[in-house]
Amino acid sequence: MNKIPPLAITLIKAIIHIASLSVLLYFYLLIDSNQLGADPVKEMIHFLGKTGLNYLLITLAITPISKRFKQPLLARLKRVLGLYSFAWICLHLIAFLWLELNWEVFLLFDEVIKRPYLTLGMLAWFILLLLSITSLTAIRKKMKQTWFTLHRWVYVAVLLGTVHYYWSVKSGLIEPSIYFVICFILLRERNAYFRVKFKMLMTAIKKAPKPSN
Repeated sequence: MNKIPPLAITLIKAIIHIASLSVLLYFYLLIDSNQLGADPVKEMIHFLGKTGLNYLLITLAITPISKRFKQPLLARLKRVLGLYSFAWICLHLIAFLWLELNWEVFLLFDEVIKRPYLTLGMLAWFILLLLSITSLTAIRKKMKQTWFTLHRWVYVAVLLGTVHYYWSVKSGLIEPSIYFVICFILLRERNAYFRVKFKMLMTAIKKAPKPSN
């Protein structure tokens, strides 16, 4: 199979930008035309969060696709997709803080502590915040190998985000279950990485000094 040229990657990035703006416009039209159902606030928050999760899953799908079809330049798409994922999830958080809590930041902290699904969502957001900040080229160069270690935490973020979505849905669990399956498949594609980490953990546990009686 022929390699995808750099120009094609640039065109794909342009398509991603256009598609993202189109989704944002579609979201605005749904609000403007009152097509968000009987509970528009809930639908707005779910739309933004689910869109962010979609982008995150697509980001994770890039690596197995690029390896399977031997297209290493596809990896250049991960940064733009990951940043869009974080942007949508920020809008998700802002919509919740604005429409549900009326900008009561301290109430947000209280809700996060009381509701486990919000705790997971905030943890996922914090991880993505760190990944977004460190995606800058200058920071990446300074971090060197540590950058790769940090960005492996995206696996934790996608799992937390998927569980957060599942718990936040009060009815109709088929769609959240599909997200779980997709998340499992994408994480399973990294089974070699997880096996290595598991062996390292087991080795560390064996070498750890045993408590004296």
